[in-house]
Amino acid sequence: MTNDQRRLRTRVAVFACIAVAALVLDQITKAWAQSALADGHTVRVVPGMLSFTLVHNPGASLGMGSNMTWLISLLAIVACVALVVLEIRTISMKWTVVFALAFAGALGNLIDRVAYAEGFLNGKVVDFLNYGWSVGNVADVFLMVAGVAAVALLLVGEPFSQKELDERNKEQMERTAGEKST
Repeated sequence: MTNDQRRLRTRVAVFACIAVAALVLDQITKAWAQSALADGHTVRVVPGMLSFTLVHNPGASLGMGSNMTWLISLLAIVACVALVVLEIRTISMKWTVVFALAFAGALGNLIDRVAYAEGFLNGKVVDFLNYGWSVGNVADVFLMVAGVAAVALLLVGEPFSQKELDERNKEQMERTAGEKST
């Protein structure tokens, strides 16, 4: 087995472990919310900032796309497949972690849309983290963390592929050679 194959295996294992752990946490918290908050009461956690309130959301963030649930579900399927492909193609463990969190978030909400469907991919997502201006769930938190982390990785120039890494190394070598010749 080559080093590249070993590294790929490690990244896939890390992706799978993070995705499974995040997905289990998401589904456990949603099951808790469905049972503990089913009677419609709200649990205040941090007054004015966070409470637990059960909501079944047919749309996306802030309830947008409520009449397009099937489309949101199809986009989530495409996103999950794309994230797996990106994971396989990257050489970066940092990108692997980001892709795993995003995958878990997308799949967690997709599971709800399938499990609570009233038609083809026309289900609702279990939301319960009430921020006062929006209600979300743990999958949404993973998606937000992945989004912020992806922006941060782009800003710091974390290489995604071997080609990017090779190009960066080549540029550094050329700069170093240029500095030495002056």
